[in-house]
Amino acid sequence: MAELDPNVLHNLSYRMYIVSSCDGEKLNGQIVNTVFQITSEPVTIGISINKKNLTHEFIAHSGRFTLSILDQKTPLSFIGKFGFKTGRAENKFKDTGFKTLESGCPLVLDNTIAYVEAKVVKSLDCFTHTLFIGEMTGSGMLKPGKPMTYDYYHLEKHGTTPANAPTFIKEEMPGQKKEVCMPKYRCVVCNYIYDPAIGDPDGGVQAGTPFEKIPDTWVCPICGADKSQFVKEE
Repeated sequence: MAELDPNVLHNLSYRMYIVSSCDGEKLNGQIVNTVFQITSEPVTIGISINKKNLTHEFIAHSGRFTLSILDQKTPLSFIGKFGFKTGRAENKFKDTGFKTLESGCPLVLDNTIAYVEAKVVKSLDCFTHTLFIGEMTGSGMLKPGKPMTYDYYHLEKHGTTPANAPTFIKEEMPGQKKEVCMPKYRCVVCNYIYDPAIGDPDGGVQAGTPFEKIPDTWVCPICGADKSQFVKEE
């Protein structure tokens, strides 16, 4: 049997987006990294959405979605809000800047450099996910910026991947740990790794700060879990 190395998949091209949809007046959105253009006339794009997600339910019902392209400077906490929280338990658009488009779907304004609005024209059952193919009905640039690639999110921001994402790998990059003097700590909720050599610049924690010295008010920059939800990495 041929050897399979899932880390090869990190070399495929991905970016960080928010896909949003609606069900009447109800709104929801989630982080995705699997989006690609399929045709140019008409312009169609494909998005991969887990069948368990509320956003999947909304897209399947409304036949519409919007795609917000995130800036490279987007903080981890914002990505965590849309990537590690469920719309079944909380309103992700509370305290988030957005506007409702003609389709009824929300366009996220915070940390977004450009957007696409689309109407679903086809869907393909892909085991745990559905590939929705949408024809572009609207688009625009919101501000200058550089899109956040998945590679940048993963390697520079040290972000993790939700279990429902199509690119989720249970044990990412085995054997590729940095050598540091101070121990790392892992969030048991989202698997974010706090590395003292890096700190948490977005959260005001300077590089070189050991986990024990972080203020008790500090929370995981991705999912918001408190310090008690972290375990020491062996």
